[in-house]
Amino acid sequence: MTEFRPGRFEILPMIIKNLLIINALVYFAIITFEGSHGGWITDTFALHSFQSSLFKPHQIITYQFMHGSFGHLFFNMFALWMFGSTLENYWGPKKFLTFYLLCGIGAALAHMGVLYYEGASLMNELAAFKTNPTLNNFISVYNQHNLQNYDPIPSFLREWQNNPGNSSYSQQAIEFFKQYTDLNFSTPTVGASGSVFGILAAFGYTFPNSLIYFYFFIPMKAKWFVLIYAAIELFSGIQNSAGDNVAHFAHLGGAVVGLLLVYIWNKKDRRNFY
Repeated sequence: MTEFRPGRFEILPMIIKNLLIINALVYFAIITFEGSHGGWITDTFALHSFQSSLFKPHQIITYQFMHGSFGHLFFNMFALWMFGSTLENYWGPKKFLTFYLLCGIGAALAHMGVLYYEGASLMNELAAFKTNPTLNNFISVYNQHNLQNYDPIPSFLREWQNNPGNSSYSQQAIEFFKQYTDLNFSTPTVGASGSVFGILAAFGYTFPNSLIYFYFFIPMKAKWFVLIYAAIELFSGIQNSAGDNVAHFAHLGGAVVGLLLVYIWNKKDRRNFY
């Protein structure tokens, strides 16, 4: 096994240090200003589905610096420092920053692809309803999607049932259905987890025999740690984890992009695995 000796080793290299600072500042800005400003920070900078009216292209970058809780921030930043410091020392700051951002972008695209696939049936239902916006079809949609929980739809439905011959209700029903679909597509996604998973994958590929202490005391080679973690994420993503609010396929997307990048970069030097 080859021993890894970087030419210059820093416990807290430049890019890692700045990423930790930026993520912390953004988190405290959100908890300080978000409530008093109606959630505009999340609406503007968190990642939203392509199908959402809130989606903007810059979100595939900005969402990487936002976190939903202190625990979310802490564990992502801890993993970023734990595995990313070695990679930044090995690659240098410019290459590491490029890698970090590309993994985050890959994670975003993977996540939005899954959201688009999952939301396709709802969009088809909306298109079908637009062609035939009858009271009976609206009742069917109402029951299927539990729209009784979305004000003012229940009172609107009662008004339409009391006056079924009023054609103006059809257009209102289409607008309500549009609002409901947009609400479903507007759930924000935040966090550096996609980039962190890319870093973890790259670490496992580049330093497969390095020991990671699972739960801080169980030694495990990096390659097995990465494979087990990836398998758990894949299983959780397929099972959908009963609505656990974790973007598992975003994690996998970041890991895949990380593996591809490190494989391409290492094509000329595949003999050195530490």
